[in-house]
Amino acid sequence: MWSTVAGVAGAELEILHYGTDRRNSVDLKTPPAYVVTSADHALRAAVMLQLEGGLTVSQVAERLGVARSTAHRLLQTLVYRDFAVQDDRRTYHPGPVLELATYSQSSVSHLRSRALGHLQHLVDVVGESANLAIRTGDRCRFIASVECQHALRVGSREGMVFPAYRTTGGLVLLAELSPSEVDALYAPERYAERPEERPDLASLRTQLARVRRSGFALNDQLSERGVVAVGVPVRDAEGRAVAGLSVSMPSVRYDRHRLPGLVATLRGAAGAIEAGGVAPLH
Repeated sequence: MWSTVAGVAGAELEILHYGTDRRNSVDLKTPPAYVVTSADHALRAAVMLQLEGGLTVSQVAERLGVARSTAHRLLQTLVYRDFAVQDDRRTYHPGPVLELATYSQSSVSHLRSRALGHLQHLVDVVGESANLAIRTGDRCRFIASVECQHALRVGSREGMVFPAYRTTGGLVLLAELSPSEVDALYAPERYAERPEERPDLASLRTQLARVRRSGFALNDQLSERGVVAVGVPVRDAEGRAVAGLSVSMPSVRYDRHRLPGLVATLRGAAGAIEAGGVAPLH
């Protein structure tokens, strides 16, 4: 499918270990102590419909790891609450509640569909979870996620939204902006009602400069304690970075000596996705 070619300068390995400041490290999206499983499954099914535009009961059951009867009840509940609609072929689509945020035939949906096979292959090669994310303003949304099989693993982030500067894919995409664009994006007035969410710009500029020089981002527990991630950009036909491709792993399994191979493998996967034709995102 694609091969691994090593080659990352050793000097970059030291430079990019920037995420270990515990004052800035936070646990984002930590699962609650008591997860309501049925609600979690229903929300995940709604996200799948929103991102993909049409799914069958069997597909939802397989993705959620539940019985077909359970998936059927979940989808019927979504139909009842207008989160989904069912066509005459028994395929479910986003309902009126999700219409405004649906990309059923958009470039985002096509990008996700094209990337999924490569994400799975990436997981098979690396043995860690893989993600694909896009940026909207100062936020980063995960549009695809494939978990590895380890008992201790980074779980699916699909459908989740995080501050862009705290995610690997977000850093890769922010690094494509000019300094003036970064300043405008994080202007103080945009954070007047949420000042605690505004990053330290001096630190962020330094991080983004490192990503630009190396062409990849190493997120060493910047997003979540105990999680390390490595990411590279996915570009469209015009060379613009439209998504961030990353692998995430528990920090106890991260070996800095593997970084050159991880980056090369990620670049191979990104190149394979790009080879299929990546349209500009709208």
